[in-house]
Amino acid sequence: MIKRISETRVNELLKGFPCVAIVGSRQTGKTTLAREIQKGYKSSLFLDMELRKDFCKLDDAETYLQQFSDHLVIIDEVQRKKDLFPVLRALIDQERRPGRFLLLGSASPDLLRNSSETLAGRIAFHELTPFILPELPNRYKTEDLWMYGGYPDAFLNRDYWLTWMNNYVKTYFERDLPILGFPADSLTGERLWSMLAHYHGNMLNYAELGRSMELNINTIKSYIGFLRNAFLIRIIEPFHVNLKKRLVKSPKVYIRDSGILHYLSGIEDYQQLIGHPKMGASWEGFVIEQLIPVLPPNRGLYFYRTHDGAEVDLVITKGNNTLASLKIKYGSDPRPSRGNTEAVHALNTTDNFIIIKDDEDYLLSSGFRVCGIKLFLTKYLGEL
Repeated sequence: MIKRISETRVNELLKGFPCVAIVGSRQTGKTTLAREIQKGYKSSLFLDMELRKDFCKLDDAETYLQQFSDHLVIIDEVQRKKDLFPVLRALIDQERRPGRFLLLGSASPDLLRNSSETLAGRIAFHELTPFILPELPNRYKTEDLWMYGGYPDAFLNRDYWLTWMNNYVKTYFERDLPILGFPADSLTGERLWSMLAHYHGNMLNYAELGRSMELNINTIKSYIGFLRNAFLIRIIEPFHVNLKKRLVKSPKVYIRDSGILHYLSGIEDYQQLIGHPKMGASWEGFVIEQLIPVLPPNRGLYFYRTHDGAEVDLVITKGNNTLASLKIKYGSDPRPSRGNTEAVHALNTTDNFIIIKDDEDYLLSSGFRVCGIKLFLTKYLGEL
């Protein structure tokens, strides 16, 4: 088993909160992670809401769970039991101690809202993402994780990758998202996801997308918001605090898992990927998804672009202060463009990086540091 970085973080949260929720998209390994965490507890109980026998045990949840007040109670697929949250609140208030409940769920707007409102001050959330580079032993290559994505079953069984992806996409829209409350039919949802793959790494134009889908702009925004809350897409907002520039105001959109992006784009192997028009945007999105799970606390992530051509792919902030600028490049020429240089002057960042695939680490005369993605994650990111 590949040890997840999240295991340490969730154990820390269980020492401080009565209830911890591990959220994320389907098949990221939430159940496997919870089973590993369970091994560290002398008394524990695992309930799976997809099993009828476990679901029925919580018909009278208060009576049943009171019998296990000294246990870590793990409840999987908790979104299937929406009436459970008030009961958990009452039980926690009767005996408030850390590490009483560990909830696992594929996020939906209802799940996040109900749990955060009902259990306010009692619950901490942690997102489990697909595999990221710092979790993988050295025998695994960066380009393999980029090509096939980080969903454990897809990444570790690459002979079945195409079949797995096909089933995952169809199952998500035909079964999982309707359960979570997605308001569109499966064909509309799958078509929208495919169109967002076309937009990957570019500005999100809601009006244009709405015309293509023959849907009004408010409907498109609600659908996209749902996919965002289900951890399927990433929206990066533009940075614009206190800068008197003609700035781009539209957000950028990314398919969060690179393997999903490649499947939706018809890319089936690494050779197709490196010759594909979406290669640069794919690498950019991949780097972003490696970075965010290990970003230090209280940091913001934006992109910066002006109508005059000044731009960097990422700006890392703390409050209103800019900490670092990142340009993400796959190609053989790592030198910054004039637009990159103008952007860092406007942002006044002292730490400026060009993130590449290879294991390099050196300074350019422009002040940018060329750095491989693995080294940036392990050496420089934690210092920002």
